Amino acid sequence: MKKIFILGASSDIGINVTELFLKSGWHVTAHYNKSNKKLIYLKTKYKEIKIIKFDLKNIFKFEKYLKKNEKLFNSYDAFVSLTGYLKPSSFENFKAKDIIEHFNVNYLTNLLVIREVVKGMKKRKSGRIVLSSSIGTKFGGGLNTLGYSISKFNNEFFPVFFKTLYAKNITINTLKIGVTNTKIHNNLKAKNMKKRIKLIPLKRMASIKEVSTYIYFLCNEKNKLLTGSVINISGGE
Repeated sequence: MKKIFILGASSDIGINVTELFLKSGWHVTAHYNKSNKKLIYLKTKYKEIKIIKFDLKNIFKFEKYLKKNEKLFNSYDAFVSLTGYLKPSSFENFKAKDIIEHFNVNYLTNLLVIREVVKGMKKRKSGRIVLSSSIGTKFGGGLNTLGYSISKFNNEFFPVFFKTLYAKNITINTLKIGVTNTKIHNNLKAKNMKKRIKLIPLKRMASIKEVSTYIYFLCNEKNKLLTGSVINISGGE
C-alpha cells in the first residue's frame, strides 16, 4: 500500500484530494491546523487515514517533530502541500512577523518535509512531490495578500539539489492553481467574482475535483516524465 503525506488537508481541495487517494487504496497521513470535522468523518469511513494537528507557524517545533518521526517520513511514497495560510496584509502596512509566518506555513515547511521524505524515496528509487502556488503570483498578488502571495511564489523555486533526484525516479512539480470553486472564494463578499471570472480566458472557475485530479496524476507512477515544472491550471490565465 502506497503512503502519502498531505499538508493542508483540511481545505476544500485538501479534503477532496485526501478522499481521492483513500478511494484509490493509498494510506494517507492528513495534516490540519484548525478545521478537521471532514477529516474526522473520513477517518470513520476509511481505516487507512491518520490525521495530525500542527500549527505550522511554529517552524522550529515542526522541524523537531520531523526529526523525531524520521522513520515515518522516510516511508512516504508521495508528498503534497496544499497549505494556504492567509492573513490580510498590504505592502503599506505589513509587519515582518506576518511575512515570516506566511513563509513558515506556505513554504519553509515544504523544504523541511522534502528533506526528510526524499531519504526514503532515494532508497526505493521512487517518489512523487507536488507543491502548490497561486495564479495570483503571476500578477503580483492582491493588494491585501502580500505575505500569502510571496510565500506561495517561493514554491515555484526549485533548488538545484532537486535535479539530482529526477534520475532516481523522484518527480517534483508545482501547480500554479487558478480561481477554484471553493468556500474561500464564494465567501469573499467584497470581491466581484463575476468580474473576476470574466478575466479567465476559459470564462469559468476550476472545480475542486479538476484540481484534485491533476494532483493525483502527478503523484501516480503513470507520471514518468513531468518533473521540475510549474504547471498552470488556471483556464488560460
